[in-house]
Amino acid sequence: MGLLLIAASASLAAWLWLTLAQGMFWRTDVRLPPRTAPARWPSVVIVVPARDEAEVLPRSLPSLLAQDYPGTAEVVLVDDGSTDGTAELARRLAAAHPGLPLTVVSPGDPAPGWTGKLWALRHGIAHARTARAAEPDYLLLTDADIAHAPDSLRELVSAATSAGLDLVSQMARLRVASTWERLVVPAFVYFFAQLYPFRRINRPAARTTAAAGGCVLLRTETAVRAGVPDSIRQAVIDDVSLARAVRAAGGRIWLGLAERVDSVRPYPALGDLWRMVSRSAYAQLRHQPLLLAGTVAGLVLVYLVPPAALLAGLAAGRPAVAWAGGLAWLLMAGTYLPMLRYYRQPAVLAPLLPFTALLYLLMTVDSAVQHYRGRGGAWKGRTYARPTDA
Repeated sequence: MGLLLIAASASLAAWLWLTLAQGMFWRTDVRLPPRTAPARWPSVVIVVPARDEAEVLPRSLPSLLAQDYPGTAEVVLVDDGSTDGTAELARRLAAAHPGLPLTVVSPGDPAPGWTGKLWALRHGIAHARTARAAEPDYLLLTDADIAHAPDSLRELVSAATSAGLDLVSQMARLRVASTWERLVVPAFVYFFAQLYPFRRINRPAARTTAAAGGCVLLRTETAVRAGVPDSIRQAVIDDVSLARAVRAAGGRIWLGLAERVDSVRPYPALGDLWRMVSRSAYAQLRHQPLLLAGTVAGLVLVYLVPPAALLAGLAAGRPAVAWAGGLAWLLMAGTYLPMLRYYRQPAVLAPLLPFTALLYLLMTVDSAVQHYRGRGGAWKGRTYARPTDA
C-alpha cells in the first residue's frame, strides 16, 4: 500500500496542477472573440478537400453554398481521387442549392512526400489564387464533413478583421448520437484541450500552438509567407502543423470551440472511433517509443490510478490512499463536466472518464503497433509513411 499511496498522491498532485495551472483547459467558454463588421468585406475562397465523401456531402456542402456573406465568396471543392462519385454529387448539389458559386477540381494522386489532404489543399489554394483577377484576402479551409450555419463565414471574417488575426480556427462540434459517441467524443475534445489549452494558444506570444483542421480561416498573405501547405506537406496531423507554420511566420492565431459549426460524420461503432483516433495517435507522439512509453505511464497515473486507489484504499482500510484517489477522481470528473454540458450529455458520464481514458490508451498503443506493421496513418485506402521515410 505504500507504493499505491505514493501513486495516489502523485496523481492528486497532477490533477491539482492540471486544474489550476494548465491554462484552465477545462473551461468551454472560449468562443469567437468580440467582433464588428469590417468597413469593407474581404474576399474569401472556401477550399474543401474531399475524398469519398458522398455520404456526408449532402449535409455539409449546401451549408457552404448558402453562406450569407456580404462580400465576394466562392467554394472550391477538391476531389481527392474519390471513387464514390463525390465530384458529380457536388455538382448536382450546387445545381439544386443555388448560392455561392462552386468549382470542382481534381489534382490526381498525391506526389511523393505529400499526404492526400494537404495535396488537395495545395491545389485548392493554388486554384483560389490564380483563377481570378486578384487572389482572395482569406481562405476558409473546411473539411467535407463540416456543416456551417448561414452566418459562419461572416462571423469568422468579422473576428479575424476585428482582432487582427491571421488564423481563426473553430473546433467543430462533433456528432454525439450513438452510445460510443457519447462515451468517447466529448473526451476526445477534452483531451485535445488538455494538450492544447485554448486560452494559452490565443496569447500573442504563446509557445503552445494548434488549430482545428475542420474549420480554419487563414489570411492568404500569411499562408504565402508561411509557405503552406508546401512547408508541412508530410504532416499527418496537418492542423497543428499548419498553426505552427503560421505562428513561425509571425501570424496571430485564435482557436476556440464552435457554436454552430458541426461535424456530420457518424462514428456509430467503437471500431469507427478507434480508427479515427489510432490513425494519428502515434504521429502525435512523433513516432517516438520513449514518448509512447511516457504517454502510457502518464495516462495510467493521471486517469487510472485515482479509481484504483479509492477502491483499494476502501477495501484495505487505508483512508489516506482512499482520500487521495477519491479527490483526484473528483477533480477529474469535475473538470470534465463543462465539456459534457457543451455536448449536452448527462453528468453521470463524468465518473466514467477513467474507462474512456483506458480506451484512448489502447488506441494509442494500437496506433504504434500498426505503424511498425507498416499500416500506420492509414485512412481511406492510403497509408502514410513516417515523415523521415517519405
